[in-house]
Amino acid sequence: MNILIAPNAFKNSLDAKSVAEAIAEGLNQSSLSCCCHIFPVADGGDGTGRLLIEHFKGERISTRTHDALGRPVTAQFGLADNGHTAIIEMADASGLHLLNTAELNPMQASSYGTGELIKAALNKNINRVIIAMGGSATVDGGVGILSALGIKFFNRQGDELAPAPAALGDLHYVDTSNLDQRILNVEIAILCDVDNQLLGPQGAATMFGPQKGASPDDVVKLNMFLNNLAAIALKQTGKDMAAIKHSGTAGGAAVGMYAFLNARLVAGADNFLKLTGFNEALQDIDVVITGEGSIDEQTLHGKAPVAVAMMANQKNIKVIGLAGKVLAEPGGQLNRWFNKLISINKTQVDLETALKNTRQNLVSTAKEIGDWLANA
Repeated sequence: MNILIAPNAFKNSLDAKSVAEAIAEGLNQSSLSCCCHIFPVADGGDGTGRLLIEHFKGERISTRTHDALGRPVTAQFGLADNGHTAIIEMADASGLHLLNTAELNPMQASSYGTGELIKAALNKNINRVIIAMGGSATVDGGVGILSALGIKFFNRQGDELAPAPAALGDLHYVDTSNLDQRILNVEIAILCDVDNQLLGPQGAATMFGPQKGASPDDVVKLNMFLNNLAAIALKQTGKDMAAIKHSGTAGGAAVGMYAFLNARLVAGADNFLKLTGFNEALQDIDVVITGEGSIDEQTLHGKAPVAVAMMANQKNIKVIGLAGKVLAEPGGQLNRWFNKLISINKTQVDLETALKNTRQNLVSTAKEIGDWLANA
């Protein structure tokens, strides 16, 4: 039996490749005679850039940049396609993982460091950049990125403002006259891991601000800032930041780049699978095993396991989904895509214990799946 193992990362526990290796180990311990093919996947979230660089056998370039609070850090980007394509992971410079819980502050956090990575890539004479935007610590509408590339922000009195939400409450005008013109000759594809809008109850500030340290008062202020930025962008560029799909990605950073840099926002999971030739990997496969930390209704909104399952379904290949937590209702939409959904936690445990035991639970669950398939 040919089994394609194509999981996403299990957040805060194992990266996608480690998950795939644990599943393969369990299957090989089972009574099933099988050949395991490992194909870790991503959807624009943490680790997407690393997987793309590995897939394309790209070169890693280290550069000095700044984290979301302006502190010096070293980050990497990849060069692929004979140096023509840069692959950037926003979280490497502007990520949540670089800050401790007490430091989270999206009113002060800036995506400036990601802009520095883009500028470093431009110095390599690229003609395309792919940006994975998951895991950012920011809700700045991309003003930090724009600032690093030469764009300036002013209030009604003509005072220049710092590129962070706390300083942009009275933003009146976005000055693009000093923009690094090289960026306008580069194709920019942003892999988005959510399909949320910029504004509203499902928007960048309301949905994701609290995860990044925003208080209820901060959420109100962030929404006001993003709403104002969108209005100014519409007036100056004719592009409606609030209307485009995926505009809530990375605290609005994706759509800020759309409005001022002509970036293209795409579904992260679908485009990851297309870029990496996943369809070809499904040839002669009998069963696909995918998964991520939690499979629930949010998984239907652009997450990698559903994208994997949809492509496998097109070829009538059975799909098994694994997760630390499964919230699938019998007859619900998730069951449309998965033949079987399995939680790797056999009993209810606290999150800390579940994260600590992820690998051994993946191995033991995969062994059970193998034994079940052998007797099916």
